[in-house]
Amino acid sequence: MGKVTLKIDGVTIKADPGQTILEAALENGIYIPHLCSHENLLPAGACRMCSVRVEGTDGIVTACSVRVREGMVVDTRDELAEKIRKLSCDLIVRTHPSDCTGCPKYGKCQLQTIIQVVGDTGRRLRNNKILTPANGTNPVILHEMYRCILCGRCVRACHDMRGVGAIKLETVNGRMQVVIDGDSLNDAACRFCSACVDVCPTGAIREHEEIAARQAGKTREAGLVPCREGCPAGIDIPRYIRFIREGNYSAATAVIREKAPFPHVLGYVCTHPCETECKRKYLNEPIAIRNLKRYAAAKDDGSWRQRRVLRSASGKCVAVIGSGPAGLTAACYLGGIGHRVTIFEACDKAGGQLRFGIPKHRLPREVVDSEIENILTDNITIQTNSRIENAPVLLEQGFDAVLAAMGTHRGVKLPVPGSDLTGVHVSTEFLKASGQGGRPYVGKRVMILGGGNVALDCASVAKRLGAKEVHVSCPESYGAMTASEEERTLAEEEGVIIHNSVTFPEIIGNCGRVCGVRIQKISSFSFDGNGSMIPKIVPDSDEIIMVDSVVFAVGQRPDIPDGFGLELSGGGRIAVKNDCETSVKGVFAAGDVVTGTASVIKAIAGAREAAARIDRYLGGVGNIEEKLSPEQYRDPSIGRQENFGCLLRRSGSVLSPEVRCGSFEVMDLGMNDEDAARESNRCLQCDLRLDIAPQRFWANFRGAGSGKEVDEQ
Repeated sequence: MGKVTLKIDGVTIKADPGQTILEAALENGIYIPHLCSHENLLPAGACRMCSVRVEGTDGIVTACSVRVREGMVVDTRDELAEKIRKLSCDLIVRTHPSDCTGCPKYGKCQLQTIIQVVGDTGRRLRNNKILTPANGTNPVILHEMYRCILCGRCVRACHDMRGVGAIKLETVNGRMQVVIDGDSLNDAACRFCSACVDVCPTGAIREHEEIAARQAGKTREAGLVPCREGCPAGIDIPRYIRFIREGNYSAATAVIREKAPFPHVLGYVCTHPCETECKRKYLNEPIAIRNLKRYAAAKDDGSWRQRRVLRSASGKCVAVIGSGPAGLTAACYLGGIGHRVTIFEACDKAGGQLRFGIPKHRLPREVVDSEIENILTDNITIQTNSRIENAPVLLEQGFDAVLAAMGTHRGVKLPVPGSDLTGVHVSTEFLKASGQGGRPYVGKRVMILGGGNVALDCASVAKRLGAKEVHVSCPESYGAMTASEEERTLAEEEGVIIHNSVTFPEIIGNCGRVCGVRIQKISSFSFDGNGSMIPKIVPDSDEIIMVDSVVFAVGQRPDIPDGFGLELSGGGRIAVKNDCETSVKGVFAAGDVVTGTASVIKAIAGAREAAARIDRYLGGVGNIEEKLSPEQYRDPSIGRQENFGCLLRRSGSVLSPEVRCGSFEVMDLGMNDEDAARESNRCLQCDLRLDIAPQRFWANFRGAGSGKEVDEQ
């Protein structure tokens, strides 16, 4: 069916059959004031702000409720229409707070901008302000209904759009008001989707200040979907959780693979910064995103492979040095867009830190092997036992580009007295040896020096090697430790003793072997220009802890050969420019070798950027995106669910400390079917907000119905 032609204020426009006059006008850049109307809601015609005259029709009609027809002539500036609009505005203003500058929505309020368009009517109706107090007792959503103008948008969004009905219009003390259909939003079965927030024109319903502050300065998409924004690799978390809820686990895994080729690995070891950003935490606890990822990956049937389309060969060859998460990620996406990739790995097996730096009771080696197998294609080969001594030489050998992604495999041993005693280990060698089936000596009592996740990994390995008493000492306070709260909790469950706010000036020996560590309490510490710690010692706080072995877990450095041919930065890392290129043209670097020891997901993110940069360097457009998942319909009607806000987190089960410390078997058993179903159902589905049209103001259009002409912004 063809377009309908009509005139609005003398301007000829075309519209789709079935559109309202208001929809047609706005789509063609012509502004007609409106408050109760919204693109995602059925028309109500209640506010009368969109009053217009239609030629051949008696009286005034509301533009939001009348459909266009061929040859229609509309006058938004009709005298009677203007009077109705001004009267409506007056009636609203008399109940609304008069101080705009003190309102959080100042400058973003649709009522305010309509008042600017309608202008002063000259009438002075007696004020009749709404005296309803603000209600900040509900999590996530703040109600300041004294700002409400009874447009009804929020009620229609909750009832018609979402199918929930947690709020309603009701007469209270003789006045119509928007109220919660219960004692609280949770009592009203609210889904906390914030659709009411998005459609409210005045800020009567808003998100709490902390949530609003976290959105400030971000794009609309980043602000509204915080978990996805919090993921360094940009994985579309709400989308794959929705697939899990639907039981389509392969599709869920495919969504993850589009941004990160290690869904199963990440399901075990990701530091899940997305959970820190999850908006559900304002209700009780964040969604167990990492464990849902692991559940989906374990259920994956591999059908996503049928949607993988390798691009035609580019004729370019790329050398990747290192087969850890960064190197494998870059190889995966470079190979997928047609480049031939050769990975050079110094060890006898691929995997890097996934294999040699993470204990196998946290990450099963068969999971690592399976993930690597899924990455390999005809375009990607791995050469193990191949240590590269000079990166630029690879260019001379015929490679068109080189990526250095060797990670940080050299442990740091502080130069304290006793650091050369027998029984002193460094974290990297200690973890690698135990991961390969070795049993480095720990004795009955061991001290781990350091406060990060690696230190607690070493502590858990020491427990499984038979140590009866495991200590961890670090200069940070308990709350300032770089180790995650989750890792600290697991360690303490296993009986690990953590000494916070201490320094360790000496390792004590006897006959050349470790027998103790001297620690001192500190009140604070700082660093000098060389990066050395300057502690403020608490007087008379010396203590000697008797131990049989010590493990330094105070940091890791890249193991870069002398003569590697690239400029280095602080900490022995490879120096790069903003485009991931090193001091040698054609040689790039990514991952921990650039950033220092970070996390698997951050290494993946850095490698994705490097892969795109390398493709552009090789003459491509830098597009490494894959489409592995099917299309997904985001149903806006999420429906009622009693006590949704009180649903408790289901994160799976972990072996008891007594059982798990007895072997290197995987300690986290993950989720069962019931856990995954319940946990995926806790998601607020924040991405549904992206389907709600953002509020627009008259300044966004070419012309206003009041006769004002403005530049489009």
